[in-house]
Amino acid sequence: MARRTKADAQATRAALLDAAEQLFQARGVSRTSLNDIAVAAGTTRGAIYWHFKDKADLFNAMMDRVTLPLEQTLNLTQEECSSDPVADIRHAMLEALRLIATDAQTRRVLYIATHQVEYTEELGDVQKRRLAVHGECVERNCRSLAQAFARQGIAPPVPLECAAHGLQALVEGLVQRWLFDAQAFDLLHTGRSVIDVYLRGLGLRSQLGLG
Repeated sequence: MARRTKADAQATRAALLDAAEQLFQARGVSRTSLNDIAVAAGTTRGAIYWHFKDKADLFNAMMDRVTLPLEQTLNLTQEECSSDPVADIRHAMLEALRLIATDAQTRRVLYIATHQVEYTEELGDVQKRRLAVHGECVERNCRSLAQAFARQGIAPPVPLECAAHGLQALVEGLVQRWLFDAQAFDLLHTGRSVIDVYLRGLGLRSQLGLG
């Protein structure tokens, strides 16, 4: 019985997150109430508060479902003994873009996060989470680029933090524009081209070649 109850609770939580995704995409985050989500999930408002502290907590849980696979992909660049750190950076970035371009749920949630949310006081924890994730990505880029420059025995043409911020802004900007109009360009093809140009501009070369 206990195991069935736990499974039921997990199913309710998943249903609430699924309903939130659909409503946030259709109406925007600010225009969607917790009661709207409960009704769409076929449960009660009380069930929401059993699983989530507030709307921001629910939103962040929704984000966590899709960002974990992305983080696992990007963490491929963190192997200190890699023989080709540049290829690792390139591969991880392109795998992340591929996942965004091909997985409907990832695409939907990232669209919500970039185009359907207002950072009001109610969603202060959402803004904090986004800033924290951005900071982690920049730190990851910085470590990966440091490995690449050290491996090739050259000095970066700009401070590593600047290069890391630039790489992150490049990828985030591409994704945000593509999510707004997926027909405008091929995310993976364009991403491959501009990431290669950026890495070349830093003076980095892969043993596997770029382009």
